[in-house]
Amino acid sequence: MTTDDWLADTRTSYDTVAVSYADQVRGALAGHQYLRAALALFADSVRTAGGGPVADVGCGPGEVTAHLHELGVDAFGIDLSPAMIDVARRDHPGLRFEVGSMTELDLPVASVAGLLAWQSLIHIPDDEVPTVFGRFHRALRPGGPLQLLFHVGDESLLKTEGYGGHPMKVHVHRRQPDQVASWLHDAGFVVEAQMLLDPDAKAQQAILFARSKS
Repeated sequence: MTTDDWLADTRTSYDTVAVSYADQVRGALAGHQYLRAALALFADSVRTAGGGPVADVGCGPGEVTAHLHELGVDAFGIDLSPAMIDVARRDHPGLRFEVGSMTELDLPVASVAGLLAWQSLIHIPDDEVPTVFGRFHRALRPGGPLQLLFHVGDESLLKTEGYGGHPMKVHVHRRQPDQVASWLHDAGFVVEAQMLLDPDAKAQQAILFARSKS
């Protein structure tokens, strides 16, 4: 499968489910204290590093972008799906959202004070991850924080339906935190901490806290 193929499938899938996905996740952060704590730590790291614009890459309907804004962060969202961006702009009209792909991240060099990618890296094939991390590093200011949230595991699954029963065609790649940390290190990041969520659950998630080398 070429890059154009899986990107097109992912874009079409999330265009299809955008409204139902937004309805499902709206307000969900209120019930996840560790996710809120991770975002608070990220916001504090941005302020400590001097503040400035923060990119939420793979922002979906903008719930995390809006939460960061409530924490005092100058956050803006980027997503592959135009329909998701339409929903984000509708639900959070005072914030900035734009269509874009992390594989071709169109941000100037050292233009953001922080970068966050929650549950968006899961659709990127292994061979594309180093390029994505290189683009993250290019966009971040030296010393800027990076936070990733992703599914933990060793397999890749094809998701054909979701969020209200709508048809989808997206691959979900589950990865071990040590593998993601190794890719980050190679791209010029220092991994400062790892958090494993629901360690006894079948569907585990991990958060990596990293920083661009100064």
